[in-house]
Amino acid sequence: MPSTVISSFTYEPERRRLVVTFVTGRVYEYAEVPASVAAQFRASFSKGVFFNEHIRRNFSSREITSEDARKRASSKTGR
Repeated sequence: MPSTVISSFTYEPERRRLVVTFVTGRVYEYAEVPASVAAQFRASFSKGVFFNEHIRRNFSSREITSEDARKRASSKTGR
């Protein structure tokens, strides 16, 4: 799944929850994502484009990045 923006993602169909890990190390969960959207996301050629057009502003989200992951990401970017 090569992407310049998205490192990985998982989908929990029983909770309709999509968890996206970005290359920055930040992790977000998106709520009430239908299985059909998750399947289209998985099958899309460009994960970043699909994410921006169909997920980012269409589903409620919250950051769930751990403090350790935030520290690792900030040390890589020099922040």
